Amino acid sequence: MSDPTSEERMLDGNVLGGPLSEIFTVDPTTIVGQCMDCGWTGPLAEMRVYMGAAPVGRCPRCGRVLLVVVQSPDAIRLDVSGLVSLRISHSSPQVNNHQG
Repeated sequence: MSDPTSEERMLDGNVLGGPLSEIFTVDPTTIVGQCMDCGWTGPLAEMRVYMGAAPVGRCPRCGRVLLVVVQSPDAIRLDVSGLVSLRISHSSPQVNNHQG
C-alpha cells in the first residue's frame, strides 16, 4: 500500500478552488485558515493537498489534516476539524459559477 502523503501525490491548495467554489461565494483559495496543532495561519492555497478518493488538505508546517472535501452526486461534505478557524474577507475576489 502506498503512503497517502507521498510527495508525488502532493499538490498545493489551489487544486481545491473548483470543489470549494461550489460552497463559498468568494475565491476559496484566499480564505485564511488556522491549524489547530501548530497555529500556522495562511490562505488555503498554501496547504499541501494530497489527492486520493477525496482531496485532503494538510498544514504546510506540521502536516496535520486541516480539511477534507468529499463529493457525492447529491452533496459536498467539508470536514474542517483540523482548523481552529476560517477567515473569509469581504474583499476576497468573488467567484461566479452561475451564469445566465
